[in-house]
Amino acid sequence: MRPVAIVGAGKTAFGALADRDLRSLAVESIAKCLKNANMEPSGVEAFYLGNFAGPEFIGQNHVAPYVAAAAGLAGIPATRFEAACASSGAAFFHAWTAVAAGAYDTVLVTGVEKMTSQPTPKVAEILAGAGDLAGEIRAGATFPALFAMIARRHMYEYGTTREQLAAVAVKNHDNGALNPEAHLRKRITIEQALAGKPVAEPLTVFDCSLVSDGAASVLITTLERARDLTARPIVVRGIAQTSDHVGLDRKETITTFPAVRRAGEKAYAMAGIGPRDVNVAELHDCFTIAEIIACEDLGFVSKSEGGPYAASGATARTGERPVNTSGGLKSKGHPVGATGVAQLCDLVTQLRGEAGERQVPGAATGLAQNLGGSGATCVVTILGVG
Repeated sequence: MRPVAIVGAGKTAFGALADRDLRSLAVESIAKCLKNANMEPSGVEAFYLGNFAGPEFIGQNHVAPYVAAAAGLAGIPATRFEAACASSGAAFFHAWTAVAAGAYDTVLVTGVEKMTSQPTPKVAEILAGAGDLAGEIRAGATFPALFAMIARRHMYEYGTTREQLAAVAVKNHDNGALNPEAHLRKRITIEQALAGKPVAEPLTVFDCSLVSDGAASVLITTLERARDLTARPIVVRGIAQTSDHVGLDRKETITTFPAVRRAGEKAYAMAGIGPRDVNVAELHDCFTIAEIIACEDLGFVSKSEGGPYAASGATARTGERPVNTSGGLKSKGHPVGATGVAQLCDLVTQLRGEAGERQVPGAATGLAQNLGGSGATCVVTILGVG
């Protein structure tokens, strides 16, 4: 397998963008990415699109060529990947596979979602389709309800507290306030987080990610070619995609995600590093409890220690292992199909030393963890400075 590197990254602002459609968002992120890579559309050999629910959100099927043609990429293979909230993480994994294996030299990967075209109850219904239709959804469960059960069980087994959940929200809002592309640039206090409007006990509105519109793109090529294109190639040192049961009732326990553990183990082994070597991470905080569990499953701390770890300040920008310096899904926003590639864009910014007030000094190794559904898909990617 050939070494692969990211040579360009670009994304839109995330938010409730009433005047934008899916295609214009995707095209904007592609244009920014290609400009960042000093690449013309003619240099792209294949286009991989991560999109969870374009047909349901906007009524458009056949989304990959729909976007590709508008971006000046007509004529090349254009393929859509769907893996719930890990859709663009999965698209990136398969793009990496294609370049590493020699099928293509240069591939563009985009993630996009236009969610606010539907009212909130309809959005919840569409998102619920990533769960187990025959069981969970028929019983009326939504993802806030499912992750509330996960949070409550984690509290029961390990003593995790609402204050520790709130600490995740406060930290991510603090980071997002410094991110000009974040959906919600608003600092909050622990007291505000605890007093937030209840969504599903014990989760409040401040424990839940945002319904957002947005797009993100990265351009990958061989490391050999990358060194001719940029002085700052960001190398894919490790990557893995894994899966698990969709329904929570099929899992042995709901306080850990086996797909995350397996993907992390495989990515660490490929990169030749361990959890202690990660300088900065973008974790999938669709709900605050998800970030706490991810820190445990990825080996940043032992099982049961995720809550105290969050409350200690260890994951803050100035902590021992900064997590979600972008603001995470909680503050940056969560246009589900765009999230995986957006995480990579944020890590590229950190590893290039371009994160401004959010910069982690000396960051040389970054990890992205992109989760689909309630743990049925996970993609873990480890990036390093080339």
